[in-house]
Amino acid sequence: MTGNHEQHRQRIAGQEPAKHRRDKSAQRRRVLIGGGTVAVAGGLAVAGLASADPLSTQQSTPKAAASGTASASASATATTTVCTLTAEVTEGPYSLDGALVRKDIREDKEGVEVQYTFTVVDTGNDCAPLADALVEIWHCDSLGEYSGYVGGNGHDEEDDGTFLRGGQTTDENGQCSITSIWPGHYVSRAVHVHMRVHTDVTLTDDSYTGGEVIHTGQLFFDADINAEIQAVSPYSDNTTTETLLKDDSIYDDAGASSGLLTLTALGTSVSDGYTATLTVGVDSTG
Repeated sequence: MTGNHEQHRQRIAGQEPAKHRRDKSAQRRRVLIGGGTVAVAGGLAVAGLASADPLSTQQSTPKAAASGTASASASATATTTVCTLTAEVTEGPYSLDGALVRKDIREDKEGVEVQYTFTVVDTGNDCAPLADALVEIWHCDSLGEYSGYVGGNGHDEEDDGTFLRGGQTTDENGQCSITSIWPGHYVSRAVHVHMRVHTDVTLTDDSYTGGEVIHTGQLFFDADINAEIQAVSPYSDNTTTETLLKDDSIYDDAGASSGLLTLTALGTSVSDGYTATLTVGVDSTG
């Protein structure tokens, strides 16, 4: 990890933070994404499955009214029961290899708690739950800095190369949970989280080796709730310009099919935190 960390720091030294863009030259694997889970006896079902047509418009994406106490008590629902096929997006310039396998990736980073629950289903196997897949996420801290790349958003802080990075393997129901904080923002991008889904990994004491990445995507947050969170400490200490979700270069306003998380408040204030859920379908045969 230390060697990779130093190589990445040398590579970006003296550069402005790179802007994420869709990778138009890469193979565009189609994936199924839904904003929630539907439990059934003996497994998981994906309700209201849309057709494989990538232009399907069956998705509805109501946004939660999230001001004042309303944002703390309401769920920001990206979608209800409809799943839609969509394309992968670039992993961006801030990835690192060899993520730690752990449930809590916060380390000592302060911020609004987010309890993620992901359900991975296999579209190549009738949307059956995909067990033993490694779901990896990473994102910036409240000041918009990524571990391994600290300084890219103009702040000076300790960089251990691992904060706010990690993953968990899915259980027999295709589910895993990861605890982190709400991300901050940095120049040129709306608030987001990066995700990769790996199969056939070999777990070590605290990490993994081998395997294949079968999905690369990004996750997004309700704009109204995010505005409230970015206005409170420690997020308010980040004075860099924030790009709004509607102006982001990756998010295309397609709701859960573009990675918009379903949020549920953990208390009566935004500072109490949120649960965030998403059903991600991947084709393990692809």
